[in-house]
Amino acid sequence: MVKSTSKDAQDLFRSLRSAYSATPTNLKIIDLYVVFAVFTALIQVVYMALVGSFPFNSFLSGVLSCIGTAVLAVCLRIQVNKENKEFKCKRKTIKTKLGGFLWECGYV
Repeated sequence: MVKSTSKDAQDLFRSLRSAYSATPTNLKIIDLYVVFAVFTALIQVVYMALVGSFPFNSFLSGVLSCIGTAVLAVCLRIQVNKENKEFKCKRKTIKTKLGGFLWECGYV
């Protein structure tokens, strides 16, 4: 079995950071929104663990809506990514995809 070293981990982190620096700004904004939604869900889970879960249905609706919007944002990121040839739809513009995302988030 090969031992991993901290140098390997640093090289991996550097390569991921350099690859992510080439990502377009609109995809970075979507990534930031996904991180925010997941972080908000985690804060709600920690609050429930510390304080209690008296209105459990409120806890469920808050966490599931955060996770749902994060999933919808990931779907938007897949559609907006220009390098993704598999999900390319020529009839839909970025504004149409964003409008669909906002409509779906309103539904969630």
